[in-house]
Amino acid sequence: MERKTQVHAEDGKQELIITREFDLPLELLFKAYEEAEIVEQWMGTKVLKLENKKHGSYLFETTDPMGNKHGFNGVIHDFIPGVKITRTFEMENASFGPQMEFLEFEKLTDAKSKLTMHVVYRSNEIRDQILKLPFVQGINMAHNRIEELLKNGITH
Repeated sequence: MERKTQVHAEDGKQELIITREFDLPLELLFKAYEEAEIVEQWMGTKVLKLENKKHGSYLFETTDPMGNKHGFNGVIHDFIPGVKITRTFEMENASFGPQMEFLEFEKLTDAKSKLTMHVVYRSNEIRDQILKLPFVQGINMAHNRIEELLKNGITH
């Protein structure tokens, strides 16, 4: 299957640029990041808190195949509906520490939109560790789920 999500990692830098064009209107794509019920479906996680506002925060929890719970959290620094979300992201109990994420949403046509994620890690070593995980495949699969769910009319 074609990998539609592109991940650009420049050598010696502590950042990633992730881009994906979706066959979805901008409003639907943004809902995938804004509405807890949709986030739960495409991320396969439980949303314990999602405060979509400047200085808001979020807390997600997932359960691995062994039954262990893992938390993800962050602070939302900027939230402009349909335009951008700036936030931190941290996996609890992981050695990576928090990362900074700049998500920008762009309307391409009435039926197509684009997401650009600029992710900054504390060091290029941490970024390289993340890339050794199944990160690229995982984000592509997650983006595929967004498109599949929203194309099939699951918008609430």
